[in-house]
Amino acid sequence: MMKKTRIAPSILSADFAKLGEEIRDVEKAGCDQIHVDVMDGHFVPNLTLGPPIIKSLRKITDLVFDVHLMIENPLKYLEEYRKAGADWMTVHVEACENIAETLETIKKLGAKPGISLRPGTPVEKIEPFLKYVELILVMSVEPGFGGQSFQEEQLEKIKYLRPRFNGLISVDGGVTAQNAGSCLRAGADILVAGTAIFAQNDRKAAIQSLRGAP
Repeated sequence: MMKKTRIAPSILSADFAKLGEEIRDVEKAGCDQIHVDVMDGHFVPNLTLGPPIIKSLRKITDLVFDVHLMIENPLKYLEEYRKAGADWMTVHVEACENIAETLETIKKLGAKPGISLRPGTPVEKIEPFLKYVELILVMSVEPGFGGQSFQEEQLEKIKYLRPRFNGLISVDGGVTAQNAGSCLRAGADILVAGTAIFAQNDRKAAIQSLRGAP
């Protein structure tokens, strides 16, 4: 049986003035989960939402909250994000003092543990930790800001990881209907998309075009 491609709208590209409406809209349009980017202004040069907003949004949907923690020393904050409503928590290999402990803590809290890496980080850096995770997030742009162009060379990381990892592989950054097919052929299971969904008038069609990309 073919695995269903999962579509995860990134709310970094949503209208923050009506975030609840935006999430309801993409849920109605057929998305599978919500990608929540958390930035601390240190690991990446930007600041975004924290646990109070996630807690508020948790009340309006039962969709999986896939929380991407682009923060330094995430171990200190895992319990707070889990209590707020994070279902999956992905941390960066470059940001953790003790990666194994961090990933094990995510699992103990009852969330799905994931690991990510910057475009410039060799894929071999995460290999020792594959046994701890259920999700790998391959960044196809430099983390920190939305609207960047997709880096084609990052597909090689997905191709490398696919035969070595039985869990979910997600790709995030500059994903569009034009490059979604390449991501899926490389072995990705989840497409994280921001402007490719939220900037479109017909979001149902946008999601369908991503999911059905040749």
